[in-house]
Amino acid sequence: MPAAEGSVQKWLGALARAGRVLTGRQNAGRGVTVFSDDIFLVSYPRSGNTWTRFLLGNLIDQNDAVTFSNLESRIPEIYFNHDRFLRRLPRPRMLKSHECFQPHYPRVIYIVRDPRDVAVSFYHHNVKARNIPDDYPLASFVPRFIAGEFDQKFGSWRDNVLSWTALRAENPGFVMLRYEEMKRDTAAALLRIADFLERCSFRKFDSSPQALQRAIELSSPERMRALEQQEAGDWVLTRGTRRDKPFVRTASSGGWKSQLAPQSVAAIESAWGPLMQNLGYPLVAEQSGDSVATVSNQGVGS
Repeated sequence: MPAAEGSVQKWLGALARAGRVLTGRQNAGRGVTVFSDDIFLVSYPRSGNTWTRFLLGNLIDQNDAVTFSNLESRIPEIYFNHDRFLRRLPRPRMLKSHECFQPHYPRVIYIVRDPRDVAVSFYHHNVKARNIPDDYPLASFVPRFIAGEFDQKFGSWRDNVLSWTALRAENPGFVMLRYEEMKRDTAAALLRIADFLERCSFRKFDSSPQALQRAIELSSPERMRALEQQEAGDWVLTRGTRRDKPFVRTASSGGWKSQLAPQSVAAIESAWGPLMQNLGYPLVAEQSGDSVATVSNQGVGS
């Protein structure tokens, strides 16, 4: 009898899932309906995607400032919104994704960040999400980060970055920006994205110096942190997470230099050194000949 009950429960569960798929009530995720004029804002987690969404949302629609309360209706994330809702958005749509290479994404803005900074940010994100305790050592987290144990569906940092840069780098429908360059000259980075959107026949919007400056000010870490304090209970990504740990942290580059132990830096650089160097991230750890040889034999394109 218990076995029969279990079969019935499985059947009912499968029926419910099928119903959500048929009615478009399942979260879109990897199965999102893709239109030919879509633009995807893609990155590995904790690489500046949310900040970029604020920047672009505030630039594209200058009559309604972006908040966490309206972000999912402006540049929504595919993982927390029903496909039916996303299909009804005005086109052309801009959607957030963390996926590795998806050949059916027609146009992609890809944000890459120094993996040493990503490791630190991802560590604090997992503390906030209660995936690891407060006293979990950062040095113990780094090997698991390198192995891609957290959010496994997105692969490791290397898997994600390399899948896009190797397969789309020369495609006119692809543009990559480094987070560090965006922080150093945000206006120039925004203008570059605006030029890309214009080439993609995206709807017209003002990209004058005044409009760029307004978008930057409305997307400052200070404003985003203040909004998070007010709206964390409502935004899907922070709802249910720890309120004493911010989602928007320092929003800076290079913090790894004071937070990662030398052995953690060496581990990341040993795993991904050639790719990091190709992307403009200099290596700083002292590595043995055996370690360097191991990385070289893996190859950037392996």
